[in-house]
Amino acid sequence: MTIAIDFDGTIVTHAYPDIGKPIPFAIETLKRLQQVDHHQLILWSCREGELLQEAVDYCRERGLEFYAVNSDYPSDDPAVFSGSRKLHVDLFIDDRNLGGLPDWGAIYQMIHSGKPYTPFNAEPPKKKENFLQRLFGD
Repeated sequence: MTIAIDFDGTIVTHAYPDIGKPIPFAIETLKRLQQVDHHQLILWSCREGELLQEAVDYCRERGLEFYAVNSDYPSDDPAVFSGSRKLHVDLFIDDRNLGGLPDWGAIYQMIHSGKPYTPFNAEPPKKKENFLQRLFGD
């Protein structure tokens, strides 16, 4: 898969324009998705210019290299490229998801297994009763 990953609030805590504290297991999980599971990772951030380069350098210093940055292809220079920033990816990982950002262990399991994420506190869906159960109960 090709996966786009936000930086602020997803890899590090929010401290924009500074770089926040590392979110536990973010870098390790992304490296595993890339190196073991062979997914292509794209850094997808609202950062631009020097602030974007700081985010790229932060990840690189920790052994995480991205396939591309704010683009579908590595050859698109974000400083020059003026096309749409909408990426054609299979999955976005972003702290602004509906429901927030699950922990990185849950994110890895969801991607690795192909099964959707279910929060631990979510109630299981109620089984529909058939006509006779509605009339007479269990």
